[in-house]
Amino acid sequence: MTTWLPTAPLEHLQARAATMASVRAFFAARDVLEVETPLLSSAMNSDPNIASVTAQQMGRTYYLNTSPEFPMKRLLAAGYGAIYQFAKVFRAGEAGRRHNPEFTMLEWYRPGYDDVAMRAEVHALLVTLIPGLPRLDFTYEAAFKRFAGFDPHRIPLVDLQAQTHSRFEWSSAVRNEMLDCWLAQVVEPALPQDHLTFITDWPADMAALAQVTENADGWPVARRFEAFYRGMEMANGYYELRDADAQRARFEADLVRRTEQNLPVGPLDEHLDAALKAGLPECAGVAMGFDRLMMVLLGENDISRVISFPMNRA
Repeated sequence: MTTWLPTAPLEHLQARAATMASVRAFFAARDVLEVETPLLSSAMNSDPNIASVTAQQMGRTYYLNTSPEFPMKRLLAAGYGAIYQFAKVFRAGEAGRRHNPEFTMLEWYRPGYDDVAMRAEVHALLVTLIPGLPRLDFTYEAAFKRFAGFDPHRIPLVDLQAQTHSRFEWSSAVRNEMLDCWLAQVVEPALPQDHLTFITDWPADMAALAQVTENADGWPVARRFEAFYRGMEMANGYYELRDADAQRARFEADLVRRTEQNLPVGPLDEHLDAALKAGLPECAGVAMGFDRLMMVLLGENDISRVISFPMNRA
């Protein structure tokens, strides 16, 4: 029986440790404080696309964090300034070559930054690890026009359904689900493999925790970006929404969608709500999958090769 053995070679774990040290040096030079926040939360993630892992403790149900975002925002609201952490996070049911239900996320927040400044810092960090890494930026609209052949904002729903159903063996009639399918199956694979590519200005109803503004054509878009490299999504960032009432309304809309999809519904994060009401500074934040970063740096195509023990050996 060999299932007790780690799946990552020793040299990969040595490279992982060295990369963490380089990241810490990068942030230390920029006066960004490393923090730790709890793994357990009294609130579940409301996003219908993310499944929380539950844990029983002291007669109560808690949820393992799917991201350290909410407690980190509480630190921001308390005046702790620029912060980052390497966080263990958990997402139920996400397993495969690029996913493990338990994984490591590098997440950081910058008061005074917007999404433009944060994209520049993401690139600066990765250049320290991949010298000479070139960069491209596409708006969500431009990426779809170039690689999918249609305008994702303006295409009529009936036309999107017809094109989606004719190209993919898939029956969803929900606009955002169809756009996500096109993004994953058509747009992402067409992005230049040797560039760090940012996709910006997402549809307003994909804003999650980002501010919404108007693009040059007057179309409402989210101040959100995703970063891709070598065929993988590497990071997801926002110019953070600071309006407590607007954020609460988004969370409650998530709960409605979860109910409609017969998904578990749990409590919202009242601590975050209180922190937003107390006042979140103008800031931007980004979450980067550290295991995926190691896959890219080491040329591996399976996450089990860059972590000690995947779920089936936990």
